[in-house]
Amino acid sequence: MRNKGLLVLGLILLALPWLLPNPFYTDLVIRMAINAVVVLALNLLMGFAGQISLGHAGFFGIGAYASAILPSQFGWHPMLALLAGAVITGSLAGVVARPIFKLKGNYLAMATLGLGIIISMVLRNEAQWTGGPDGMSVLPMSWAGFEISGDKTWYWIIAFILFASVWGALNLINSPFGRALQALHGSEVAAKVVGVDVVGYKVTVFVLSATVASIMGSISAHYVGFVTPNMADFFHSIELVTMVVMGGMASVFGSVVGAVLLTALPQALTAFEGWETVALGAVLMLFMVFLPKGVVPSLAAKFEKNKAVDDDGLA
Repeated sequence: MRNKGLLVLGLILLALPWLLPNPFYTDLVIRMAINAVVVLALNLLMGFAGQISLGHAGFFGIGAYASAILPSQFGWHPMLALLAGAVITGSLAGVVARPIFKLKGNYLAMATLGLGIIISMVLRNEAQWTGGPDGMSVLPMSWAGFEISGDKTWYWIIAFILFASVWGALNLINSPFGRALQALHGSEVAAKVVGVDVVGYKVTVFVLSATVASIMGSISAHYVGFVTPNMADFFHSIELVTMVVMGGMASVFGSVVGAVLLTALPQALTAFEGWETVALGAVLMLFMVFLPKGVVPSLAAKFEKNKAVDDDGLA
């Protein structure tokens, strides 16, 4: 199933540029793919390791603003700024992870929420560096002397990143590291008994997830050409968490599906002029009522159940 899923994803990514009717849809698909990579990394933390994070948009914002500030104000190469943003984010996540992950449940959620709010407020208030609430422009990304521009070019770059991320996540969760994450999700006490460094694995997956968010924030900043503090605010964090839950906790392909659906839904619901938010809330409620485990796990379970019934009937 894993190989079939990768093949289907690869075929879809290869076919989409020839099927999309205009640049608007290309832009929408690119944003879906950016969200999917961030959600995929967040799902490693939430779905597989069982740890909540309500401040992940803050890490996305750090990467975006690193790619905006360092090249324009300090003359750094955009790729070097991207790497610097990832290092800063990973270091910050590593520093705060150990005290944060001593907490559990609602207390852990509040701690990560507070971290995200702090990052968002710094980006919004340090106007001399960040442009304040109005945001700031971002210099184009360049590589080997060539400027990366155009929707098609960005599509292929981000499509490759998405495919590689899905492939990497599938291999990671089937590795000893991934099995350790799933063990501590099931029972931290049992994981400790069999020798799993619970705190160490929590910190590692948190740093990995935050670093991926930072890198995609940088890529998003260069693609859009502009950054605002909204990239790092609370509502963006909740949106990312909702994508994880909607697609399916502990589901790699569910992360992609959740990001695609929740990125596309606001556009599809514009027909409900003035009622888009209400319609979106109603749709999300229906998804949770009829697909409580998320889209992919719920549909997979229904498919397996129907298949078992058919096999019993044939028998």
